[in-house]
Amino acid sequence: MVNSKTFKIVLSGLMIAVTAICAQISIPFGAVPFTLQIFAIFLTASILPPVYAFLSLLGYVLLGLFGVPVFAGLKGGASVVFGATGGYILTFPIAAFLSSYLIHKNYFKNAIINLAIPMILGLLLIYIDGFLYLSYAAHMSLKKAFMVGVAPFIIFDLIKIGLVIFVHQALKVRKVLNNA
Repeated sequence: MVNSKTFKIVLSGLMIAVTAICAQISIPFGAVPFTLQIFAIFLTASILPPVYAFLSLLGYVLLGLFGVPVFAGLKGGASVVFGATGGYILTFPIAAFLSSYLIHKNYFKNAIINLAIPMILGLLLIYIDGFLYLSYAAHMSLKKAFMVGVAPFIIFDLIKIGLVIFVHQALKVRKVLNNA
């Protein structure tokens, strides 16, 4: 059943909902709020195959773009997607695809490393695109954009990745999905 398209589409839709819920678990913090979106993005990448992980996060971004209040603070619309935090948001599907691709290729024999390294690479991609766009959209120097849009989040985002790995390992997600 796990290999069926229907199951993957339903799971993709579920992950859109999980991402929207995680975005609402938010602490306002300057231009870029603390949310659990990173947790949801990498949970999606760890569960879904690359194309479905991409499509799930693309669906999330498109819902927000068309005005559905799925982003932090129950916001939606083009002004959010193309606003100061737009670089982060627009990179979510790409980071999910990259992380999922690397996770599902099983390059590393250790299960924890096989999850951690792809997620950290995906996070780096989100950070790079995000702070570059933040610098452009908010008319600030690259250094200031990094200090506002990346530096305060590094430790917390690594903890979120650790939480995804813990959930993935504790619930034996791969084994459950393979037996579904």
